[in-house]
Amino acid sequence: MQNLKDICVNGIKAVVIGAAEWSTERKSAGKLTFRVLKDEALSFTEGDVVAIYGVFFGYVFSKSRDKEGIISVTAYDQMVYLAKNKDTIVYKNKSASEVLLALADDFLLSVGDVDDTGTKLSAVEDNASILDIVYNALDETTAATGEMYVLFDDYGRLCLKSLGTQAVGILIDENAGQNFDYTSSIDDGVYNQVKLVYNNADTGRREVYIARDGKNIEKWGLLQHFGELKAPAMGQFKADTLLSLYNQKRRSLSIKGVMGDFRVRAGKLVAVRLALGDVSLEQFMLVEACTHRISADEHTMDLKLRGGDING
Repeated sequence: MQNLKDICVNGIKAVVIGAAEWSTERKSAGKLTFRVLKDEALSFTEGDVVAIYGVFFGYVFSKSRDKEGIISVTAYDQMVYLAKNKDTIVYKNKSASEVLLALADDFLLSVGDVDDTGTKLSAVEDNASILDIVYNALDETTAATGEMYVLFDDYGRLCLKSLGTQAVGILIDENAGQNFDYTSSIDDGVYNQVKLVYNNADTGRREVYIARDGKNIEKWGLLQHFGELKAPAMGQFKADTLLSLYNQKRRSLSIKGVMGDFRVRAGKLVAVRLALGDVSLEQFMLVEACTHRISADEHTMDLKLRGGDING
């Protein structure tokens, strides 16, 4: 198992003080924070490379030094350049994967495995972050197909993968962590009716597409998601697809002190089996956020998981 001696700055192993943290969150850049002891062999500045072999490859974005000569470092992976850069673009008849590849080329980013998302889209994006542009296209793809994709940096290469391929072979049960907090809710992002409209300029009429679940409306009251379509194609199918994604409880689980496994990061799926009083949870859940804490003799991780909705 990797430990702190594996953190390298500009190819030189750093003398790390205390624990390092590698954190990932969906729709955000991966971050590595650690403290190093300044010595003659170690010289670096903002923009220099930081790596844990096979796990993290990123760049120094900030550092600070105390009177003891200990330097606190924050490094981000390549996703940071998607989040920080903005642009205005117009694209027609391109898939989300094609949009990602074109933007990665424009912003000089390295690309790894990118699944073909298939669905062709057209959009105008004005003064938006590159990350938002890509995720807007991915959200449109999910609405059209029900397929969800995960965007992440894999050791210095941008990858886009279907969520269904991202299961990690570990089990989270009552023995996995020090403590957990489980919540089920219909408070946010849950809808039992979807209404989509298209303003048809040719006919001067508004076309309306509705999908609803009468049983859940009786149980929860009417919770409506409203959206405007850019094109009328497959409007009812999109409404039905969104209903299947939104029309279920959100289940969230936070668990601390799980035995560390570098395969686990935001965007992965992990199996969960927990007895929660009058409810037993047994399903795959999406890793929404993951923080690894790595020291010379211990590696643990804190996880934020969700399931039941898996809707982007």
